[in-house]
Amino acid sequence: MEQRIYHGNLTPGIIADELVGEFNRGNLRVQQFGSEKEIVVQISTHQWTRSGGDTALTVNLRQVEDGVSVDLGKQAWFGVAASLGKTALSVWKNPFQILERLDDLAQDFESMQMTDKVWEVIEDTTRSVGATFELSERLRRMVCAYCLTANAVGAASCLACGAPLGLVQPKTCTNCGFIIKTGETSCPNCGQPIA
Repeated sequence: MEQRIYHGNLTPGIIADELVGEFNRGNLRVQQFGSEKEIVVQISTHQWTRSGGDTALTVNLRQVEDGVSVDLGKQAWFGVAASLGKTALSVWKNPFQILERLDDLAQDFESMQMTDKVWEVIEDTTRSVGATFELSERLRRMVCAYCLTANAVGAASCLACGAPLGLVQPKTCTNCGFIIKTGETSCPNCGQPIA
C-alpha cells in the first residue's frame, strides 16, 4: 500500500468526486463508501465487460489534521494477466488472431496504467486547491519544550523564555508529505532519504 499526505484546504470528498468523474466510464465502474472524514473509492472493471481482463484498485481517503491521507492499495492483476495470456496463446496458434484481440489488448494496457492514472488525478486535484506535501501555515508552529509556548517554525529561540528551538523544528518528506521526526535519516513511510 502506498501512502501520501497532502496538507492544505482539502477534504476526502474533493478527491473522491474527481476519481468518480474520471474513472466511472467505459469498462470501468467506481463505487464510493464512507462518510465525510473517511471515504473508500473502489475502481474496477464492470462485471460483464466484453474486453480485457478484470482488475480492481482501492483508494482510501482519510481526513488528517489540515489535509488528507491517501492510501492506494495494490491493484488486482490476475484478470489482466489471464487476458494477456489468452491473447498470447491465440496469436501463437494463429498470428491473425491478433486482429480479433485488439479490443482486449487496448483494455488490458489501459488497466495496466490505472495506478499511475489514479495518482495523476489525485496530484492534479490537490494542486488545483493548493494542497502540497509541505506543512500548512496553520501547522507551522512548534512548542517550546521548557515553557510550552507556541513559536513560529524557523525561530531559533522561544519568544517567551529564550530557550533554543533547533531540535523541535518540524519537517515533511518531499516525496510523500509524511511528517519527519528529528533524527530520522529516511522517511518511515516511503523510505526516501531525508535531505
